[in-house]
Amino acid sequence: MSFRVVNARHVHAFVLWLKFSDGAEGELDLRAELDGLIIDPGLHTLVWPNETGFAPEFLHATIRIIASYT
Repeated sequence: MSFRVVNARHVHAFVLWLKFSDGAEGELDLRAELDGLIIDPGLHTLVWPNETGFAPEFLHATIRIIASYT
């Protein structure tokens, strides 16, 4: 299954809230990885300025689910 990050926001410290195209949403602690991340509008996932990024499937599997799928 292919996932796309459709929304993200900073919660606190190194914790992000992410929402995916399938309705899944939750928090992800990126303390060890966070440094200049942005949502790439073409790839629909989080990337660094040097174009390295997380696969949306990894992000989707790693979030702490706080809402059910729609």
